[in-house]
Amino acid sequence: MSAFSGATLMITGGTGSFGHTVLKHFLHTDIGEIRIFSRDEKKQDDMRHELQAADPESAKKVRFYIGNVRDPQSVLDAMPGVDYIFHAAALKQVPSCEFFPMEAVMTNVEGTNNVLHAAIASGVRRVVCLSTDKAAYPINAMGTSKAMMEHVVRANARVAAERGDTVICCTRYGNVMCSRGSVIPLFIDQIRKGDPITITNPEMTRFLMNLDEAVDLVQFAFEHANPGDLFIQKSDASTIGVLAQAVQQLFGDTGTRIIGTRHGEKLYETLMTREEALRSEDMGNYYRVAADNRDLNYDKYFVEGKVTTEADESYTSHNTRRLDVAGTVNKILTTDYVQEQLEARKAGLWH
Repeated sequence: MSAFSGATLMITGGTGSFGHTVLKHFLHTDIGEIRIFSRDEKKQDDMRHELQAADPESAKKVRFYIGNVRDPQSVLDAMPGVDYIFHAAALKQVPSCEFFPMEAVMTNVEGTNNVLHAAIASGVRRVVCLSTDKAAYPINAMGTSKAMMEHVVRANARVAAERGDTVICCTRYGNVMCSRGSVIPLFIDQIRKGDPITITNPEMTRFLMNLDEAVDLVQFAFEHANPGDLFIQKSDASTIGVLAQAVQQLFGDTGTRIIGTRHGEKLYETLMTREEALRSEDMGNYYRVAADNRDLNYDKYFVEGKVTTEADESYTSHNTRRLDVAGTVNKILTTDYVQEQLEARKAGLWH
């Protein structure tokens, strides 16, 4: 019997790509109830009809709550009876957050604080918050807001641990292939229209993971977390140029066009900083980064000899396992979206 047996799981931002994949993993288990919390009634209605058409019996487990993580009362109203939370609600698009940074702050920072305060007040047992590689050494507004979110997670985790009820932790992962707004669906759409693929910088490297791996990481964190822990999956990476070649190998070569780096983009992404690596634990496919649980009374702590504050290197998309075109093809074939688009193309449904 799993920890989710008969339990109520709430997913914030639950109509997104992550929420859909969680449903795929949990809907046919012995989980008691899944609550989808989000602000978009159209997406909720689409998801509801999709579930009812595909599996009306299992669809009864899913309940929908309209609300916004920016509104503390709407979060609190959806919380009674919840055992576990996967907090996925966020603004994630790098360029839009650059132009509207306070929107990122209100959703990613204040929204997370609202969710965690409500969870602690409601006696929720475990909360897993989803972060991004862009939070490590952030250079853009989206990454900075997610970095602040992680600090909010750790601060609330400390409070919750003192009260002894709610365990709060965090996951951080790289690009999730074929999630909403990601580059592979853009490439495929451009090929379908006969347009050249637009590439910002072919030498950029990015981590590659699929949505199932994202859910597996959250489940692993759920099962192994101490208060304030950060969990990171060891991930493959490729250059954007190689990723474009892989997509074209599957769907057709319509050429490429270099458009230059977008607002706030990095050459490579970091999943674990040098400072975090110093207090990390290798758990096989994952790293656990323990929270720094010292308090503000620094005079209690003293050191002798050499002080080490960082490891030799961070864990980045430049120094992880780099996939070639064949390896990238195999990786992107693990996504449902790519498989569905290949079937549609084969059936002559592209036009």
